[in-house]
Amino acid sequence: MEFDIKDQGLAEKGKLRIEWAAQSMPVLRSIQERFRKEKPLDGLRIAACLHVTTETAFLAQTLRDGGANVRLCASNPLSTQDDVAASLSLHDGIPTFAIKGEDKETYYRHIHAALAHKPQITMDDGADLVGTLHSDRRELLPEILGGTEETTTGVIRLRSMAEKGILQYPIIAVNDADTKHLFDNRYGTGQSTIDGIIRATNRLLAGSYFVVSGYGWCGRGVAMRASGMGAKVIITEVDPLRALEAVMDGYQVLPMADAAKLGDFFCTLTGDMHVLRKEHFEVMKNGAIVSNSGHFNVEIDLDALEGMAVARREIRDFVEEFTLKDGRHIYVLGEGRLINLAAAEGHPSSVMDMSFANQALCVEYMFRNYKAFDKTVYRVPIEIDKEIARLKLASMQVQIDTLTPEQQKYLHSWEMGT
Repeated sequence: MEFDIKDQGLAEKGKLRIEWAAQSMPVLRSIQERFRKEKPLDGLRIAACLHVTTETAFLAQTLRDGGANVRLCASNPLSTQDDVAASLSLHDGIPTFAIKGEDKETYYRHIHAALAHKPQITMDDGADLVGTLHSDRRELLPEILGGTEETTTGVIRLRSMAEKGILQYPIIAVNDADTKHLFDNRYGTGQSTIDGIIRATNRLLAGSYFVVSGYGWCGRGVAMRASGMGAKVIITEVDPLRALEAVMDGYQVLPMADAAKLGDFFCTLTGDMHVLRKEHFEVMKNGAIVSNSGHFNVEIDLDALEGMAVARREIRDFVEEFTLKDGRHIYVLGEGRLINLAAAEGHPSSVMDMSFANQALCVEYMFRNYKAFDKTVYRVPIEIDKEIARLKLASMQVQIDTLTPEQQKYLHSWEMGT
């Protein structure tokens, strides 16, 4: 079987770690059990460009058990867990093309390898797979029935493609599901980002100034966790509504030009480019620690920082020290890439359970209904969102109320007033 991984000898370790993750993914496990019986994806060819983690592995196994022919590649050069890639390729028969730390040429070669079996469904995290299809592999587009997209950055790119009439097949924005962004983005990114920063630096957050750039759901999660560990959190924003919300949540809100002078830690989560740039590096404290938890590494202007530096070295794993002309040091974590996956293991399994349940059910839904879709980006059907929430609550042994007939009638009527 064709695959490209770092070390086949890691397969057994990866197998055990995948089993460990699956224990905390009861919703996806219930879907897997149904898929095994019904085979709703029988014969379907899927190309998946996702972070190659233990949780992703369980998703890939679930799709395979549903009858799909799955090929997997990485959606970020630093997010791959090499033991997981080995286990998927050797134990599960899922061709995987991913090596942690791969260069850009290898990254895109792996995307092309994932497309080699002429997929009918794409699964993306950041839209690089879709972008490659539309730019370099257009001959494969007639085979594509539809796709899914996992993250905010990818949804932004795909909506831009749809608005410009470029997108050639329908895609469901998994990120827009309430059971995804309200939990994965907030609690998953919040915990795993702080985990990555601490693993990389072993620095104390308590008493420090922690600058969070972007107060979307990911930024909210990081701010919440940094504050909970005793940091003095500063928010930077361009959206007045999100900035107002941050103020009401008790955080200090400043322009980055001012926050840059105060911050001990910086974390960007905006989905935009050059959020931290030359004028900010010029005023940062000696020892400032800079990281990113947005999907791409463009949020920090690393070229500008390199141009300002007189020396550059790796002082710890995933920590690069840039020495400036005045003797100050600025530290960049994980090459400016997703710090929660570069230096840690990504989101906890229990929160990815809902995100990947959305992925599995949306692939099934698209396969059944692709003829009814136009070439644009769609939200996750509300019935899928609510079913995942129901299954998650059941797995947590949490019960909720149901409306009485009288309450249902009242909510659907206008006659009853004061």
